[in-house]
Amino acid sequence: MKKKLNPTLIYVLSILGFVCCCLGGAVLSIPAYIMAHNKVKDAEINPDDYEGDLKAMKTAKTVALVSAIISGLMLIRIIYVLATNDWDELQRTFEEAIEQAQQAQ
Repeated sequence: MKKKLNPTLIYVLSILGFVCCCLGGAVLSIPAYIMAHNKVKDAEINPDDYEGDLKAMKTAKTVALVSAIISGLMLIRIIYVLATNDWDELQRTFEEAIEQAQQAQ
């Protein structure tokens, strides 16, 4: 029986990682990347044991990696703000983001 390469779960975890990047999205995107990496590696070693689109799984792996990087950068920024007590800069950044979102509508 062949195993399926189904990247749906990896895409879902990666997208949730993007959405939650301010609240620890790396917790979702890093496991998604690890799962995709393992599936791609197994499918490349034993291509006859898997069915499905390997290219889609590689794309899901890339999306998970980008999500993990963005979440990690956001985590570093939050740690920096907490360490320097630069709350005013953080508040100003959020206010600018809200204004830009309102102007885009």
